[in-house]
Amino acid sequence: MSLSKPSIRLIASYLPQYHPIPENDSWWGKGFTEWTNVGKAKPLFKGHYQPKVPADLGYYDLRVPEVREAQACMAKSYGIEAFCYWHYWFGKGKRLLERPFNEVVSSGKPDFPFCLGWANESWDLPWLGSGNRTLIEQVYPGKDDYFAHFNTMLPAFRDNRYLRVDGKLLFLVYLPFQLPNPQSFIEIWQQAAKINGLEGFYFIGQTTDYTKADEILDLGFDAVNTVRILDVDKGNLIHRLMKAAMPKELRLFSYEKSIPFFIGHEERRENVIPTIIPNFDHSPRSGKKGYIFHESTPEIFRTHLNQVADTIRHKPYEHRIAFIKSWNEWGEGNYIEPDLLYGHGFLEAIKETVLNSH
Repeated sequence: MSLSKPSIRLIASYLPQYHPIPENDSWWGKGFTEWTNVGKAKPLFKGHYQPKVPADLGYYDLRVPEVREAQACMAKSYGIEAFCYWHYWFGKGKRLLERPFNEVVSSGKPDFPFCLGWANESWDLPWLGSGNRTLIEQVYPGKDDYFAHFNTMLPAFRDNRYLRVDGKLLFLVYLPFQLPNPQSFIEIWQQAAKINGLEGFYFIGQTTDYTKADEILDLGFDAVNTVRILDVDKGNLIHRLMKAAMPKELRLFSYEKSIPFFIGHEERRENVIPTIIPNFDHSPRSGKKGYIFHESTPEIFRTHLNQVADTIRHKPYEHRIAFIKSWNEWGEGNYIEPDLLYGHGFLEAIKETVLNSH
């Protein structure tokens, strides 16, 4: 049975952290993956939904091709167009967590669209009380490294599954302002694409501050992806659930009362792409610090989905894009994969919004 065409184009961010690597073994102990933090999470207050336990796929290992196939099949059946794999290039040829995506490219499976998001950020430990200890530094050696980066990823760019906008390869940059010379990076990659017979790139810069959208576009990016998680902390309009007995570092918010802050009129612009946020809870990684959105349910999530869909529905279909944060960021509590509490509830909300309403 063929699926109807989705009313909007949903791209789900995809974390490749669910397999051991030597660096994580060294830093955290043998066999560490994202599941290590997820499994040891504890509730910090009454009604806090922790730990979050995966349902259908269990505590999977992304080295297993059947897992990747099952994820893609599930995403497709619920109306998601593509995965945006987080990609780690630290400069000088250094990569991490590359195995799952490399195997997706080399095997030709799963038959599901994908694109890349460059997580151009150093890995450090500011929340562990040991200062800003850097595990691995993000560096930008210059033009030769940009060429090396492009050539390394060229097999993916040539893949027919790679997601395109206006015929161009969608490539997301997590921290566009961190690039020492964004114009040079963009120019080099556009030239390299043309030399290799590709149509070029549709570059998207991500930001948590929507007021920076025009600055990012002025750097040469084709579009901006806004992630409005931090907007709930602005002003006194939000119903904040902080209690005196809680650690001061913990910012606890009602998910239901936060969702109006996740989308604004700026995302009505054709080149400003919103982010759909199913939930957020950083406590499995950081303990009693960071943001927690409390009591996210599939029903409330559906309201958020409809707000996003209504905001972008007027755009030409090619640009009617929204990112989902995320497919499987279990350690940050923003995932839509099935869990033991809600099952397929979040996926069903997506399906109802994008496949059954136009």
